[in-house]
Amino acid sequence: MRLSRTSPPADHARVDLRPARPDELPLLPAIERASGEPFRDFGMPEITDDDPMPLSTLEHLHVWVAADPHPVAWVAVEVVDGAAHVEQISVHPDHARRGIGAALLDHVEHWAAARGLEALTLTTFRDIPWNGPYYRRLGFTEVAELSPGLRDVVAAEAARGLDPATRVCLRRALHRGVRAGY
Repeated sequence: MRLSRTSPPADHARVDLRPARPDELPLLPAIERASGEPFRDFGMPEITDDDPMPLSTLEHLHVWVAADPHPVAWVAVEVVDGAAHVEQISVHPDHARRGIGAALLDHVEHWAAARGLEALTLTTFRDIPWNGPYYRRLGFTEVAELSPGLRDVVAAEAARGLDPATRVCLRRALHRGVRAGY
């Protein structure tokens, strides 16, 4: 596991970052559900109770897992307007705060560099501490003007009931030193 930009606690888990195997895809919704539980305590039970990403969608995305030895976290990505767009990243609460999410994002960054992409993008809740502020600490900045593909992402989220006023689109340019050795 490559360490993230922010130093994880010294007891961070040693996990294997790798592409998800087809037989692991059915395990990922449970991780997504568990990672959504903190929204309930934040007064957003509708987010906690929202259906996880369907397997039929996961099958068409680039998906990586952090396994110990079974998946404990995952990230799903698609290419949107020349960037690796993070559709979903979920870390099981039992493995949270160990740098695993940041390591998954760094892993995606290497993948994106190997494909000549220019950045990572994602949409998230603007003010939830483990969303917008967390990603800003990892080097993401707010997108001032949305590209056509990102406008489509935001519109699809709004159609699913997510209030665009509570959301933010973030971008992290690929770092020049990232090896494209994929």
